[in-house]
Amino acid sequence: MELKQLNAFIAIADLQSFSAAAKTTGLSQPSLSRQLKQLETEMGVILVDRYHRPLQLTEAGQFFYDKVSTVLMELNTITSMTQRLSAPSATLNIGFVPSVLYGLLPEVIATLKRNNSNHSPDIEVNLKDISSYQQIEALKTGEIDVGFGRFAHQDAWIQQVLLRHERYVVALPKSHPLADISEQRLIDLVNNRLILYHQTHLPVSTAYIPPSHMSTSHTKATGNGYLDSKQEPVTEPLLHLFAQHNITPLMTTKVSDLQVALGLVAAGEGITLVPASLQTVRTEQISYQRLVHENVTSPIYLHTLKDFIHPKIPDLLDAIYQVYEQRGITYRKQQFV
Repeated sequence: MELKQLNAFIAIADLQSFSAAAKTTGLSQPSLSRQLKQLETEMGVILVDRYHRPLQLTEAGQFFYDKVSTVLMELNTITSMTQRLSAPSATLNIGFVPSVLYGLLPEVIATLKRNNSNHSPDIEVNLKDISSYQQIEALKTGEIDVGFGRFAHQDAWIQQVLLRHERYVVALPKSHPLADISEQRLIDLVNNRLILYHQTHLPVSTAYIPPSHMSTSHTKATGNGYLDSKQEPVTEPLLHLFAQHNITPLMTTKVSDLQVALGLVAAGEGITLVPASLQTVRTEQISYQRLVHENVTSPIYLHTLKDFIHPKIPDLLDAIYQVYEQRGITYRKQQFV
């Protein structure tokens, strides 16, 4: 069994077409077909049902695909890491979620560059807007060296540190009856349309499980924002915050990202919760008010690979903690191992 045979099989399974797989792999169709046939002969198993269009995997082929694709992904990660170990890049590639950019990230980068200039030529930093979920794959492929995200991840290749918890604030249209109330409670917001914007959801294993946001076939609202229902995990982050207090919004709208959510709030189409660092956005149309609940927070994580830490990441952590000290932010100092 050869690596080129496995790659040929994966391409055929993914694209369900010999011609499309041939273009992707750079092989001719006869060569690609030959690689697959050799793999099947060696295994004594038919992996691809060639009589269907598009091509389909046999039951054995599907099982083999599920297992071998994971192995090949790990092999590609190992190859990428080995290359980076032998010749580390001078550029520090940083992934971030948009909400972090509105906070202290620009100040952290400026501090990093200023600290570094005292010892060596300016460090080159490349910033990439990328979701928390996508950052994990980007770390493995080498697209980024470190990532700022809002969610904890459990991945054998990744290590992460919790930087701090950031309080949420409620974003309301300036014309909203609650817009001038400086201390907000979640229960007072349940009759408003809540605009959801997260693209990454909480893992089921860590989600809180009081009454959740479920279909009407599973839940019954009591009329005061509380639910009498079966219990299921709540994985949508904003709904999770409400569920922690045994309440649920009566109306929700899901949009593609945070900026769209704030645009709808500005237009009077609903309310949302955002990390406090975003309360300088659209202040002409939006009122940001503090929530009384101290546990309604959004964590900020920094994650990188377990087996390869870019030489400048310790300097990045030092810059983060330096900014926290200057701002009087409580934190617990950590290091990657």
